[in-house]
Amino acid sequence: MATSSGQQHVRPWRYLTAFAGIVVVLYALVFLTGGGNLTPKLGIDLQGGTRVTLTARTTDGQPPPRDQLIQAQDIIEQRVNGLGVSGAEVQLDGSNIVITVPGDAGEQARSLGQTAQLRFREVLQGPVPANQAAGQQPAPGQDAQSSQAPASQAPASPAPAQPQGMGEQSRSVAPVAQVSPLQDPPPTPVPSPTPSPGGLAPDDPRVAAEVTKLRETRQSTDQATQLQALLSLNCGAPDPLQGYDDPTRPLVACSEDGQNKYLLGPSFLEGTEIASAQAQQNQQGVGWVVGLTFKPQGADTWGRYTTENVGKNVAFVLDGDVVSAPSINQPIFGQTQISGQFNQDRAQQLAQVLRYGSLPLSFDSGNAQTVSASLGLASLEAGLIAGAVGLVLVFAYCLFYYRLLGILTILSLALSGLVVYAVLILLGRWIGFTLDLAGVAGFIIAIGITADSFVIFFERLKDEMREGRTFRSAVPRSWERARRTILTADAVSFLAAAVLYILAVGEVRGFAFTLGMSTVLDLVVVFLVTFPLVVLISRSTSLGRPGLSGLGAVDRIGSRHRRAKPAVGRRAATTGKGAGA
Repeated sequence: MATSSGQQHVRPWRYLTAFAGIVVVLYALVFLTGGGNLTPKLGIDLQGGTRVTLTARTTDGQPPPRDQLIQAQDIIEQRVNGLGVSGAEVQLDGSNIVITVPGDAGEQARSLGQTAQLRFREVLQGPVPANQAAGQQPAPGQDAQSSQAPASQAPASPAPAQPQGMGEQSRSVAPVAQVSPLQDPPPTPVPSPTPSPGGLAPDDPRVAAEVTKLRETRQSTDQATQLQALLSLNCGAPDPLQGYDDPTRPLVACSEDGQNKYLLGPSFLEGTEIASAQAQQNQQGVGWVVGLTFKPQGADTWGRYTTENVGKNVAFVLDGDVVSAPSINQPIFGQTQISGQFNQDRAQQLAQVLRYGSLPLSFDSGNAQTVSASLGLASLEAGLIAGAVGLVLVFAYCLFYYRLLGILTILSLALSGLVVYAVLILLGRWIGFTLDLAGVAGFIIAIGITADSFVIFFERLKDEMREGRTFRSAVPRSWERARRTILTADAVSFLAAAVLYILAVGEVRGFAFTLGMSTVLDLVVVFLVTFPLVVLISRSTSLGRPGLSGLGAVDRIGSRHRRAKPAVGRRAATTGKGAGA
């Protein structure tokens, strides 16, 4: 009676309705969001992409330390994840870091090697037009604050006022030495502080020599050398000093757009004190800015500096280039904004590289190379053929061995594939997940996990019928015992996938992700589709016939077991009556 009562309490249509609701919600999201894209995102091996090689360079020309390369690789991987690009790979190749990005995100990948050393420096002189030279050396003992800017250095057109005390961008400040058009050659010329590397390899010792020379000119504490370095600086030439400027010394630097030059004081605040960075639209509604929030110590330093230097300009220097140089209108103790010639993409890239910190090494970015998907597509075709052959064999076995229950297995696998496809599309939109060959392999293996769940249920059903129960009464009892085994097996598979995802890198993580996702969806299908359908079949007089459902042999064994029980009962009753007489 208990079993029969349990059977009556199972309401299969509720389970099936819940599953149908899940499918409707998923495909409503697929069709109503995403701008009509109805295909999953594919990895680089399936759709091609871009490969960028970053070559590390050091100030002494020696190979970079291995630990610094590993640290740089970790930071770049965080930047890749911050872009929402899934399926990307960041690998070490000697002293190079190779970034492989699927799809059309290659241009974003080129910015990932930016050192992102942000420093805050006082503007001592500038902006000076990049093509301006001088014919006057600084007078001995000349006071920078008493000097007057020449007419040729009229203040630049003011940019929109900056919030929280930041005023005009790149306002001209009192020069260290007067600047005027070049009349005669300087009496004591200094070698050009920005020599071209001339195609030298980044680890060539001559590059280290160039960096040393630049530090003696562009970071000199001598006013005459500073002036000559400022006026002879070529903003259009490659800069070996980029990412290797000494924060404790002054710096002659160009603006990021190469239009102006500056003489800057030593760094008083480092970008390592940044707690967070976000791209924001300018409050005036024109252009984009990068909002910075400092850590407590950095906020104190910034607030104290802005309090003591109201009216002066401060330069935000990123990798040796001046991003912006606004004036300080009032003390700033809250969020600070970096403004420049930013569009949305540039502001988001800058915020992203600042958010994850600066690299311990400087890198020279090579040309981005396009990666063809032809080899991956050929491998995908071979993998799909292998998967199709495996599915056909599984279907044939199920039909031969389980008959009607085998058809339920095929239907359940098809519905599982329907849900997986929708989830792949949505994950590609929401978290940038891309499907690669390793992910396809995870799905093929998951087919076996799903089929195992059906086999566990059906074989437990056979065991119950061998013990003498009918098909209808055996279903709830067999499900009660089988589901514990199914949950245990799927939990082990999911934990294995989770551990593999955490510990692995690259394509292996894609394999682990799809395997874990398929395991979860397997539970959804088995609980909400397979079990209620079996209940419906068991209650049907036409479909529930043991011969049709592939349970004829076990039903005959169960029938003999049921007939044997009354005979045993009668013999026991007769024996009891004789003993009583």
